[in-house]
Amino acid sequence: MTEKYIEQKLVKAVKELGGIAPKFVSPGLDGVPDRIVLLPMGRIAFIELKAPGKKMRPIQVKRKRQLEALGFLVYCIDGIEQIGGVLDEIKNEM
Repeated sequence: MTEKYIEQKLVKAVKELGGIAPKFVSPGLDGVPDRIVLLPMGRIAFIELKAPGKKMRPIQVKRKRQLEALGFLVYCIDGIEQIGGVLDEIKNEM
């Protein structure tokens, strides 16, 4: 299973919930997560996608901590079985 395959499954699952998951690109700011998940009711989270068993690079961990310190949800997904649980957490975030 590849990172690209997991990413495609995430985008599809978000769409099925009525949301969008645009690619997140920020020139000049390295290590940003791959996707921003935007769900109905103003729910937002950042998602880093990895191939199974792969870990985030140090700059990605730093960026994750920075976004979390600002109050955002940030997840790292490395398997399609994680997608449903992550999206449930985002939907239920108060």
